[in-house]
Amino acid sequence: MSGEVHCIEHPLIQHKLSLMRRKSCSTSNFRALLQEIAMLLGYEVTRDLPLEHREIETPLMKMRAPFIAGKKVVLISVLRAGAGLLDGMTKILPAARVGHVGLYRDPQTLEAVEYYFRAPSDMSERQVIVVDPMLATGNSAAAAVTRVKDAGARSIKFACLLSAPEGISTFHQTHPDVPVFTAAIDERLNEKGYILPGLGDAGDRLFGTR
Repeated sequence: MSGEVHCIEHPLIQHKLSLMRRKSCSTSNFRALLQEIAMLLGYEVTRDLPLEHREIETPLMKMRAPFIAGKKVVLISVLRAGAGLLDGMTKILPAARVGHVGLYRDPQTLEAVEYYFRAPSDMSERQVIVVDPMLATGNSAAAAVTRVKDAGARSIKFACLLSAPEGISTFHQTHPDVPVFTAAIDERLNEKGYILPGLGDAGDRLFGTR
């Protein structure tokens, strides 16, 4: 079974992503652009949230107006680079609960190693969006979603800035039920597991540690 992949090709997203890719993009601009793209991605990822109608009163009359139904969204940030997407998404989802998964990639095996996890206790009743800028090898993303499922999440989406075909394949081998939302699917991975042409290490560029 193959999973869903949604490549968001909106002109604003593509333009901002091109600005981020440039080697000359400063840390402050990279951070601002990532947050802006995150807001646009959040708009697409939440397109199918259910609505319910409640009575309100406008300055002119009463009406039944649409509101998001049920409990609100949970955003799970994959540390550390996920913070950039998280900051943008919380701007349009200010009521969202937030959790974190701490993972690092073993430089020899490229496998994900967990070092931290903290998330809301009622995720089984909420839509969960896991965010991480890069879906490269797919190992970290798959490990993060496995951890979230183990914590009780049932309805999950994965949102990223960039992805590689190898990463999408690896991710959906483990989680064919979880749709991926991405701004671009690049060519391939290099021998070190970085996306090509990519934009380098998202965490380093986000925090100025490159």
